[in-house]
Amino acid sequence: MRILYYDCFAGISGDMNLGALLDLGVDAGFLESEVQKLNIKGFHLEITKDLRRGISGTKATVVVEDPDNEKHRHLRHVEELINNSTLSEKVKTTSLKIFGIIAVAEATVHQIAIERVHFHEVGALDSIADIVGAAICLEYLHVERVLSSPIQLGGGTVKCAHGVMPVPAPATALIVANIPVKTGLVQHEATTPTGAAILVATVDAFTSEINFPITKIGYGIGHRDISDVPNVLRVYLSDTETTTSDLNEETATVVECNIDDMNPERYEFIMEQLFEAGAADAWLTPIIMKKLRPANQLSVLCSVEKVHAIKGIIFAHSTTIGVREYTVNKCALLRTEKLVQTKFGPITVKQSMFEGKIVRSKPEYSVCKAIAKQYNISIEEVEREVIKNL
Repeated sequence: MRILYYDCFAGISGDMNLGALLDLGVDAGFLESEVQKLNIKGFHLEITKDLRRGISGTKATVVVEDPDNEKHRHLRHVEELINNSTLSEKVKTTSLKIFGIIAVAEATVHQIAIERVHFHEVGALDSIADIVGAAICLEYLHVERVLSSPIQLGGGTVKCAHGVMPVPAPATALIVANIPVKTGLVQHEATTPTGAAILVATVDAFTSEINFPITKIGYGIGHRDISDVPNVLRVYLSDTETTTSDLNEETATVVECNIDDMNPERYEFIMEQLFEAGAADAWLTPIIMKKLRPANQLSVLCSVEKVHAIKGIIFAHSTTIGVREYTVNKCALLRTEKLVQTKFGPITVKQSMFEGKIVRSKPEYSVCKAIAKQYNISIEEVEREVIKNL
């Protein structure tokens, strides 16, 4: 299994993330050519080697060629740029997820509808390149699991659209809600909204434990150099030998409750909220309660880090007044993703391994559905084309 671990001891920003992943082995020429698929002009990548407190790493800078003429964009403009590009579907999905996280935070801070969020900074060319570049790098590395340390937010104050505010900035504070953070190592903004959103969108679990062999280390160099703490983002790559059974075993938590007094129409909304919050699975089981009342048992499988958020959703959106939780051992086949080129374009295929062999290949349903609509054909025909080209 290939694991990427973010050691955010000094924080993270979009450019530091790009530099770190390039330092880890992403081909700079490939990154530059992929970013150009956005079909927007006025910027280029500048990739150099640099030092921070004696630590060597890669510095990635998005150079905006004419800042005075740069456009500020709303979310729909950014979404159009990405969706109209020739980037892979996986890169598009990851990029849009990151932008969505920032948009929700900004809309909440300003108390406006998400479509009215005006991306003064995130809609700028450098931030678009940072976010889409992050998705490109992750796909290039073929990472199967992303982990991160608690995020160092920094200290002091920061100038933003709201004036001078204490670190973290309002949007950053919302983005990192319910995940482990640290503060005060440095007296400046160590983690930007873009850096925080990249982690929240891509990290599977936040943990201080590194219980895997480290294959390679990369350093992303930040632009700031004003403290004794090196302004770098450190990342680890781990390539572990796959066991003969190709099983991924980990500890998870099941949160459950019994509900007998709620309108069934509300279950769909609760399920959507649970999965958006990071639930690994959620399901309903018909049961009979006291006095022979028909009811449903709501069960949610999640990581330990997600338990608090999952409980909050259940209490906020259901009629239950109590839940129970217990720890389980979760065992799943190793899953990888492969991009298959077809006459309809590239389509992502999820593959499962057992004892060194591929036992299941499943084309991404949402992509097949969109293609079927576009060409007025059946989903089955699209899937046959994918399997033929595997």
